[in-house]
Amino acid sequence: MTDDAYLFLADDTAGWQGIPLSLVGELECLETPAVRAWFAAQRMDAASPAVRVAAPEETGMIPEDAERLPVPLADEELERVRRAGATDTVARVEEELLAFRDTAEGRDALLRKALAAGVPAHRIVELTGVEPAELTAAAAV
Repeated sequence: MTDDAYLFLADDTAGWQGIPLSLVGELECLETPAVRAWFAAQRMDAASPAVRVAAPEETGMIPEDAERLPVPLADEELERVRRAGATDTVARVEEELLAFRDTAEGRDALLRKALAAGVPAHRIVELTGVEPAELTAAAAV
């Protein structure tokens, strides 16, 4: 796994091939000289349906022969990329997990709900700030 997200060209826009940039919105990296040069070399622009973005944990799913460019994303941008790629159920639960940071009421029930919805444990820890041991304890109840 890498710490960078990647822009890449999808060879087939059907099926999972990253997140189309149109679903993510503006990213600061799109204005950098490196990204502009990459777009020029590919004869593409950010509006092309073939241009996709993958979060760091998803880069292993990029086709090996795809043209790609590592890009740094701000935390807020990375959250938008992840939410754009999540199923509706996971996205809703992740929103609840983000809101959880402001309250501890119903903590264990929410943590179990997130696990049951398929939100990965590392993502729950990241979104809520709970310790991994606390998540394990909540899941065991």
